[in-house]
Amino acid sequence: MTLLLLAGLGACDRQSPPSGQDQANSSAQVPPTSGEATGASQSADGAFSFTLDRSKAGSAAPDFPFTGPDGKDMTLQDFAGRPVLVNLWATWCAPCVAEMPTLDAVAKAHGKQGLAVLTISQDSQGESVVKPFFAKHKLPHLKGWIDPENQFGFHYATGMLPTSVLYDRQGKEMVRVVGAMDWNSQEGHDLIQAALES
Repeated sequence: MTLLLLAGLGACDRQSPPSGQDQANSSAQVPPTSGEATGASQSADGAFSFTLDRSKAGSAAPDFPFTGPDGKDMTLQDFAGRPVLVNLWATWCAPCVAEMPTLDAVAKAHGKQGLAVLTISQDSQGESVVKPFFAKHKLPHLKGWIDPENQFGFHYATGMLPTSVLYDRQGKEMVRVVGAMDWNSQEGHDLIQAALES
């Protein structure tokens, strides 16, 4: 239970967007069922705190559309044959923002091996806040994908941002990372390597 509380402290409660965020688009806080949490870690400075959840391993990727920076809709099926790391985040979520440079580093290091890193915003204002965020932050290997209906957030139902879900080359879920992870860590490296070898 203590580990779950630590994970919650390091992540943004989806029920608490700042003023101006549409409360109706926030998923409810959903407690994990027994046996979901398989591990947790927190950095010494508390910047990263997460829980690993393998309870949905083997589930097929959802087929919800999401919007790219070019305004075109895509689905996860458009990345068939590649391992995919889906990261749900929001511009107002401090742990999400702290995690972004580590996701950018992973995209840079493993993009040539086929890994797709999709940072899908759950901001209710969509492009009007996501585009300025990417203009301000140096994240050259990431794109500002948008989930205007928050379908991914409702589907994953972790109740926390950031939430990352790693899919293998067959489009099957491998693991969920609930909270912010340093993807440059050994644990992050091991998860990515497993996906690349799938």
